[in-house]
Amino acid sequence: MSARLKLATILCICAMSAAGLRAEEAPKLVLKEGQRVAVVGDSITEQKQYSKFIELYLTACTPQLKLHLFQFGWGGETAPGFKNRMENDLIPYKPDVVTFCYGMNDGGYRKFDDNIGNNYKSNMAAIIARLKTLGATLIVGGPGAVDSKYFKGGAEVYNDNLAHLDAIAKKLAEENGFNHADVHNDMMTAQVAAKKVFGDDYDVGGRDGVHPGPNGHLVMAYAYLKAMGLDGNIGTITIDMKGGAEASEGHKILSVANGKVEIEIESSRAPFCFTGDEKSSNGTRSILPFVPFNRDLNRFMLVVKNLDGDEARVDWGDGNSQVFSKADLEKGINLAEKYAAGNPFSAYLAKLDQAIANKENYETSMIKQSINPFMSVARSLDNDKEVVAALEMMKKKFFDKYEKLHDGVRALVAPVKHTITVTVPKAK
Repeated sequence: MSARLKLATILCICAMSAAGLRAEEAPKLVLKEGQRVAVVGDSITEQKQYSKFIELYLTACTPQLKLHLFQFGWGGETAPGFKNRMENDLIPYKPDVVTFCYGMNDGGYRKFDDNIGNNYKSNMAAIIARLKTLGATLIVGGPGAVDSKYFKGGAEVYNDNLAHLDAIAKKLAEENGFNHADVHNDMMTAQVAAKKVFGDDYDVGGRDGVHPGPNGHLVMAYAYLKAMGLDGNIGTITIDMKGGAEASEGHKILSVANGKVEIEIESSRAPFCFTGDEKSSNGTRSILPFVPFNRDLNRFMLVVKNLDGDEARVDWGDGNSQVFSKADLEKGINLAEKYAAGNPFSAYLAKLDQAIANKENYETSMIKQSINPFMSVARSLDNDKEVVAALEMMKKKFFDKYEKLHDGVRALVAPVKHTITVTVPKAK
């Protein structure tokens, strides 16, 4: 395939993917300032990748919400498994918003039948009913998708099973007035499109066929963030080449220099940044043509007015230089998309990413090794009141430590200073 034909194929598939991923009406916003968000699921959640992407986005891109996040992933878990530990593990966190990702194990890794569907439906319905009594808002996601090449056991058959379970999750969400995260369809759409371009060896469902790499987890994070009702407007910088510049909320123009084409900005809202190269599944950048993450969730726009010429070079950060047409600059270019390979926010987000990873690692060990065993301790002593009270006090201590780690992440949130330079080529 020639480079030109390959580019045309990518653009065509990307347009079809974007339309297919989000043709329906935008979901309602569910997040409010200061809320506590719980990310719940099986081993795919316990991988702490899509949960980390969600938390990184909500921390850096929407810092004004000042949210608390906690991931409750548990390897091998099903919906009934979580139902049995929910009171002990989740309820003490007092969540305001809960995202779910169950179904991968509930499907039993075989062809769908009514017993599978009924068991999944009844247990998910019980979980939803209990959390509704607490006033929590739920984002009901079904399962993701298995990889069409690397899943051992009939990927087409099992993805059909997972599609049935996702349909049940969607119906439960609608019946209870909650948003549905379309994880399964988004992963299937991205997988088909990506493999058409990169070949079947490119994994979206992971090399074991079930646990995605960073690329697949970005698709999952997209599905949940979109289901939260976020509008995706990170900010807009407008430069008038005849003088002056302005910025939307969350950004501040510090100076306009060098003949009004070099703009220094301070941004308290950051665009999401990506890792890896254009073809590797072990990063997030390669999946971008096949999921409208930047279009729907990551719009950091640059608008240039009164450009004296047909095109201009835009420098953003060290060594990041691209040329754009006058028409595109007047309409607005998405800096987050055009400079996805690296931009002035990359180091900042990498620092936040590491702190969030450390916090989420603690969350897993806290729940699995400490909090969850309290159930059997209490039962072994006949739920003695003094024992139960002592365990509740210990739970509080563990959650207090979580709060300190959360505060440590928030302490890293800070404005980023960066410079945009627009240069019009001299006439020859």
